[in-house]
Amino acid sequence: MWKLLLAFVVFAALAVYMLSKGGDIDMSGEKHGIDSHAPAASETASAPAAVPAASEPVVAPASAAASQ
Repeated sequence: MWKLLLAFVVFAALAVYMLSKGGDIDMSGEKHGIDSHAPAASETASAPAAVPAASEPVVAPASAAASQ
């Protein structure tokens, strides 16, 4: 029993140490207001134009079609 208690204390101390060295960690939970973080630059960029539409058929290369 004392081994379990010792392991818990060591694990808890290690977790607190790792969280303190982690930098800006917010443990307050989900945020649903204006005060939440802004989206990253990649999220605000426009969608790529090379994405095919779902209705377009996918054409396999000739070498792949011949081997089937």
